[in-house]
Amino acid sequence: MRLLNNFGSIQEYGRFILQQSISSTQNVLSIINGYLDLRIGLQEYTFHALEDCQLLTSLNIDFFVKTLETINFTDTIEGLTASELLSLLSATLTNYQTCLDGLEAITPLSAIKIALRTPLSDGNMLNSVALAIFKYGWIPSTREGRMLEDRKPLDAGLKLYPGGNTVNVSQSVVVNPNGSGDFTTVTDAVAAAPNNTDCTNGYFLIYVAAGVYEENVYIAKSKKYLMMIGDGIDQTIITGNRSVVDGWTTFNTATFAVTGVGFVAVNITFRNTAGAVMHQAVAVRNGADLSTFYHCSFEGYQDTLYAHTLRQFYRECNIYGTVDFIFGNAAVVFQNCNIYPRLPMQDQFNAITAQGRIDINQNTGTSIQNCTISAAEYMASTKTYLGRPWKQYSRAVYLNSFIDNLIDPAGWIAWSGDFALNTSYYAEYNNRGPGSDTSNRVTWEAYHVINVSDATNFTVSNFLAGDFWLPSTGVPYNGGLF
Repeated sequence: MRLLNNFGSIQEYGRFILQQSISSTQNVLSIINGYLDLRIGLQEYTFHALEDCQLLTSLNIDFFVKTLETINFTDTIEGLTASELLSLLSATLTNYQTCLDGLEAITPLSAIKIALRTPLSDGNMLNSVALAIFKYGWIPSTREGRMLEDRKPLDAGLKLYPGGNTVNVSQSVVVNPNGSGDFTTVTDAVAAAPNNTDCTNGYFLIYVAAGVYEENVYIAKSKKYLMMIGDGIDQTIITGNRSVVDGWTTFNTATFAVTGVGFVAVNITFRNTAGAVMHQAVAVRNGADLSTFYHCSFEGYQDTLYAHTLRQFYRECNIYGTVDFIFGNAAVVFQNCNIYPRLPMQDQFNAITAQGRIDINQNTGTSIQNCTISAAEYMASTKTYLGRPWKQYSRAVYLNSFIDNLIDPAGWIAWSGDFALNTSYYAEYNNRGPGSDTSNRVTWEAYHVINVSDATNFTVSNFLAGDFWLPSTGVPYNGGLF
């Protein structure tokens, strides 16, 4: 406590810690850039892992700088800003952990892994301190997602469904593989979008006509407030087949990856066709704050949907997969979605969620609300579970959902031994269907059958601060439990 006393207040100490986090992260990025500049001699997987670390570390610098700029002249932050900064600081830990996970898969033990492991691990301890100080030093109430005001829907343009809010569109382009539109590929349309636009300017709308688009699409952090609308599930299809077996990191297997704030997708199928035998193969990786998917389908096997970081919402979507097919460490709500476990490889079991919360102060978790969990196909004796603890403070809840009889009576399964069985948080509330019976569920300290008060913490309004940003997307949502 002597160091804290030297600063006079927890806020002064918090600003100091953030400055240290920025300096530490810049040092890590310098090391990574040094290795990437010497690409010759790097194995393909090692190069991809370093590319991931480069992106994730640069994002962390952005997040720390934005947080420091916001708190430099105030000792109290509430409502909308508190939710945003808590999300950004939570994401810094996940970004570093993702980098570490990718480096750990480098074999054999290399000088690169040795050189980066310690500064990344030490940096995340510093990031953890920054998160804790912000949460308890600046936010008067630590109830996550509390809203003090609503953001009003924009006035003009587009309606995504009858009776819904209008959506403001600043510019629109058409993608059509037959050449009749502005572009023939989704990638070219994304490249044409303006950089670093503000939400008040409206969405850059990309209409993607029916067709099969065989491309790996990446929406960078500079491409903000893009809205992508297709002709419907199984009509507009974006597909790829990258996998870990082929030498990619899990992070970079994604057919479709998005980082730009405020992304919205409607009426599109996203696929990874690598297949179960190729292990980790992501259809969509989402690290975009305030992102929304509506009437979309996510199709893969292991690791289909990577809800990586920040605040995300999925409504009336289909998600297909086998092992850990909804994973990551975002604050995410799936509402009115269909979740379809499918047939895995022989001797595998299905786990729907593998949530990756690594710090008790992160505002992250997976909330599955009013969804339907049923088998995509006949699976005979395949065991299927609601989830398993990927990281130390894994958090996932099922609320008001229909759970069919494919779910094992135990409900949940361990990751390895007793890892995280006492530190995670798994909960069920008011579910229905033959697989919803909780009488034979696991007896871990981590598992809970919760009441309405606890369940309300994981709703769109409370968990995502959704009343602030979802109205202007035009996507329907239910802010509460019912």
